[in-house]
Amino acid sequence: MSRITTAFVHGILLSALAVLAVAQAPKDSELIAEVNGEKLTRADFEHLESSKLLQARYQYYEAERKAVDDLIDQRLLEQQARQQGLAVDQLLEREITAKLQPDPTEDQIRIYYEGMETDKTYEEMRDKIRTHIHDVRLNKAKAAYLVSLRQQSKIMVDLEPPSALVNVANSPVRGNKEAPILLVEFADYQCPYCQKVNADLGKLKQEFGDRLALVYKDFPLPMHPNAQKAAEAARCADAQGKFWEYHDLLFSEKKLEVSDLKLQARKLSLNGTSFDQCLDSGEKASLVQRDADEGKRLGLSGTPSFFLNGHFFSGALTYAALRDMVAQQLQTASLSPNKGASATESSTR
Repeated sequence: MSRITTAFVHGILLSALAVLAVAQAPKDSELIAEVNGEKLTRADFEHLESSKLLQARYQYYEAERKAVDDLIDQRLLEQQARQQGLAVDQLLEREITAKLQPDPTEDQIRIYYEGMETDKTYEEMRDKIRTHIHDVRLNKAKAAYLVSLRQQSKIMVDLEPPSALVNVANSPVRGNKEAPILLVEFADYQCPYCQKVNADLGKLKQEFGDRLALVYKDFPLPMHPNAQKAAEAARCADAQGKFWEYHDLLFSEKKLEVSDLKLQARKLSLNGTSFDQCLDSGEKASLVQRDADEGKRLGLSGTPSFFLNGHFFSGALTYAALRDMVAQQLQTASLSPNKGASATESSTR
């Protein structure tokens, strides 16, 4: 079977499965078990086992998304080949293989070998190293070419991550909570990935303006000794109306000792006496724990973890990936005006 035919068949199969999934979507009232006469419905199951289900569903989504991205790349290559009157293999040869750097020199191979930890001799490894370097260069060149094709194309992926019910009623919000896009972040002030992504979230808010609202929820991880007090400190700043200013300062300065937390309060002209009393007494610890308990109920295991209009995703994503996900949700919201953006209206699916 040719590549074109294979991709076409895969596309048809995915479409059919999507239709089937919608047709067979379970209802909350569906009976799934009975224990000594007591009925268990789909809604009971989803609520009680949500922490186990969300991560499993996300792993399945990631596998699906990888398969869809591979199909998109193949389709882009097929379209480009047709436009140029070539077979896909001919296109790849002309645009990628023919433009590769020359094979590594003997000196380059030897330098690479000297950096390896191996019991084998240089003669035994020489050809393998040459092939490896060639393959790395080939894969990088192909990836760059596919990026260029994607940038020239209009692509919309309708596949969505699993979603879950997230309570945002009493959480700090940057923007209008009724915005069509609501991005909830569970984060830890000592987490390096959270520190890195915070600037991207600010840029995202700047770009999408009133169409996007950001919600912050505390999820201090046990391996970060300063995260708990930092989270409490941000809540103490919130009591004086400066949560987001303090939140951004923590992520940018990365100084989280208690003495630093108090100094940063003074930088923002907060009432130092009130702030110190709030922090030292642990007055806001219960608010932090409430968020952490919710994160555990959802089955979260790391930070940052996000819910975009209720749809779950996690990890250190690039700004481009975050932007694409927000744009996709905006497209979905425009096509389905009655679909609520609030995560409090989402259910685990």
